[in-house]
Amino acid sequence: MATVNKSSNISKISVFLVDDHPIVRRGFQLLAATTSDLIVCGEAESAPVALQKILELKPDVAIVDLALKDSSGLELIKQLRAQSASLKIVVFTMRAEGLYAERALRAGANGYVIKEEGAEKVLGAVRLVMQDKHYVSPELAEVMIARMAGKTATPMATDSLSDRELEVLQLLGRGLGSQEIARSMCVSIKTVASHREHIKVKLGLQGAPELIHYAYNWVHGK
Repeated sequence: MATVNKSSNISKISVFLVDDHPIVRRGFQLLAATTSDLIVCGEAESAPVALQKILELKPDVAIVDLALKDSSGLELIKQLRAQSASLKIVVFTMRAEGLYAERALRAGANGYVIKEEGAEKVLGAVRLVMQDKHYVSPELAEVMIARMAGKTATPMATDSLSDRELEVLQLLGRGLGSQEIARSMCVSIKTVASHREHIKVKLGLQGAPELIHYAYNWVHGK
């Protein structure tokens, strides 16, 4: 529910920030403070903490990064959508691939903003989704339309991965080992090993070193 500012009696949009970079959270807080219609009601750097706080605080909008501290923003979106149909969710991420935007929107996100566009774009996206509309960064929208129209030259190799396999690939690229990934995803090491094998088969990779090398380059855009 929107928060009422008692001093001005103006209803403000309550926003919860989910990002593992303190400077990003602080920057958005300072930006929101300059507006007359937005207020930050809470923040978190990981999915488990975010889920608990969001269900408790019941903000109007959650701004979620896809790459969180030892956890997946994509899975958080699914969990939030499953437990709150009214919550608006805006992704604010470095991931500029249409693949991620499509999966985030399918998971239940209402908006998708690339961090290169700046936090100001998020303000517009927040206001737009509160009108029951959707927002996708213009450049990314073109990419998504081209993908859906079959006009891209070749599909990305990662298109074949499931959401969970994509999460494992991302965590591998961020330097986590199988045990850490298992704890982060709340699954067994055997399940992580199975995901790793499926990833290698789908991407045509040979052995663990090649998988780790691919994951690192993919995460870091090399």
